[in-house]
Amino acid sequence: MASGNTSAVLEADSLAIKNMSSNNTSLLTFSDKLYNMPHLLLEHWDLFVLEFRIVFTALACIYIGAHAALRRPPSAAPAKSKKRGAKHHDDDDDNDIVEGLKPSDAILFPVLAGVVLVGLYKLIKWLEDPDIINKILGAYFSIMSLASLGKLLADVLHIATGFVFPNVWRARDGTLYHIDAEKRCQLRLSPGSEERARDEARNTPLGGRWSESSASPRKIDLLWELRRLFTEHWTIRFSMHGLFNETLRVKLNDIFGVILAFGATAIYYTTKSVLLSNIMGYAFSYAGIIMMSPTTFTTGSAVLFGLFFYDIYMVFYTPYMVTVATKLDVPIKLVFQGPKKASMLGLGDIVIPGMFIGLCLRFDHYLFYHRQRKLVPVQLETETKADDGELAVSTETQRMVVKPEYVNPQGLWGDRWWSTKFTSILSPTATPALRASAFPKTYFYAAMIGYLLAMVATLAMLLVFNHAQPALLYLVPGVVSAVWLTGLVRGEVHDMWAYTEDGSLDGSDKIVEVDGNGNVTKEVSNEERKTGKEENKDCKKAMEDGETDDSKGATAEKEAPATKTGEHCVFNFSISAPAGAEATGTVVEQVGN
Repeated sequence: MASGNTSAVLEADSLAIKNMSSNNTSLLTFSDKLYNMPHLLLEHWDLFVLEFRIVFTALACIYIGAHAALRRPPSAAPAKSKKRGAKHHDDDDDNDIVEGLKPSDAILFPVLAGVVLVGLYKLIKWLEDPDIINKILGAYFSIMSLASLGKLLADVLHIATGFVFPNVWRARDGTLYHIDAEKRCQLRLSPGSEERARDEARNTPLGGRWSESSASPRKIDLLWELRRLFTEHWTIRFSMHGLFNETLRVKLNDIFGVILAFGATAIYYTTKSVLLSNIMGYAFSYAGIIMMSPTTFTTGSAVLFGLFFYDIYMVFYTPYMVTVATKLDVPIKLVFQGPKKASMLGLGDIVIPGMFIGLCLRFDHYLFYHRQRKLVPVQLETETKADDGELAVSTETQRMVVKPEYVNPQGLWGDRWWSTKFTSILSPTATPALRASAFPKTYFYAAMIGYLLAMVATLAMLLVFNHAQPALLYLVPGVVSAVWLTGLVRGEVHDMWAYTEDGSLDGSDKIVEVDGNGNVTKEVSNEERKTGKEENKDCKKAMEDGETDDSKGATAEKEAPATKTGEHCVFNFSISAPAGAEATGTVVEQVGN
């Protein structure tokens, strides 16, 4: 993975440019080479198209991966369950805080990358035949790609399902329709009105002109059943006595994604297709950006600059990087082939800056909810002991931070397409979820612009020097400086410095002190804000929690399967599909609301 976590190696382009350049080119100065570069691009337009594909692909991978890495920010409260006492399972709206990279990883990453890279180089030289290593690493990456490729394909299928079965769509006259899966009907919301009325003419779960159908009720019911199967969760249980007991909640598309990943991996291992290799590379990049996350901006900057120096040394001062990247035919790079030339981009040049750019997007998400918080006045009673031994009670007004409820912005491409005009596609307003998905992305766009300019600089230096370029030499300063300069200009460097995803900001019901302008100056500790009223509230909450736990225990005992004395389950594997409307007792209403 060392070469996969490092620089872009564009040796094929370098060789191609050398072949088409005259011997006098090497005598030109650096400024002359820059002056002649536009002419070189116009003369060899296929090279320009090839490099444009590289830049566009890298930006697309980072954009999609960063949005897939969104989760509930610590400035938002968990979404409430629709039913009291029920667990919330809607599309992972309340994503947990995941463990990210630590400051020590700034040193660990380059060291491990260097060890693996040098080891592969020595192994290639010792065997004198990279085909053996290619077969071993090909099998290894084929197995490792199942999870990332399955995740990518499943998310693509989720997006496709959203286009086929949207939750909301808008007619040409501006009327907004909400599709109610439980009642199997479409509710009409007229412009300027908040009242929803059932539209008897629209009887399918589809949008647009397909919302009306003269098909038989059996076929229409089949469409509703397909929508339910593709949008509701399935439950997979896999247990072995004494070893593990796992329960997963997935959707049907997740199962299809894994099946397709198995097929694609098997085909790649037998054919070594460049197209499948690139698809697997996209999947690795996609999963890497989602899973690898620095907890703070300082940690992310330190990790990037650690790999920045590693990349420079390995490309300019050693033959390790170029040799490994050109000799190994495994999905650790993206290969772009043109009519006359070919080029390749290391996955590290997407994943390493991409995880930092994903942090920028989540910081924008955090600020979006942070600005919506409310400071509710609360009365704090403090008991102090007077000189005569009597207790004196003093009352002070403070503020409690009330966080807005989190709305999951993911998986809404279909709803946005069906309910938003093209002119306002970037600012949808049809539903609260769509409005939440259009939050300001200042730091994300700044990082993306920095990445774009740095990639252009990388390709320009490639053309000028006719030598493979360590892309992180340009990408790291471009991305990191763009983000920190944006924070400096906006006066939010302190917010960037204080932001963390380690869970410390994820508390609730915090009591704070504010100044005359309403700005928070201090957070009141638990000891300072403990009052008799709050103690009663805590006791009441504890009682409710106790009742909830008792009810859960009773339910668990009720649902536990009866077994004979001395018997236990040794092995179990099952897939449970969601129950249909008839099985759950759901009544399909025939009248409007």
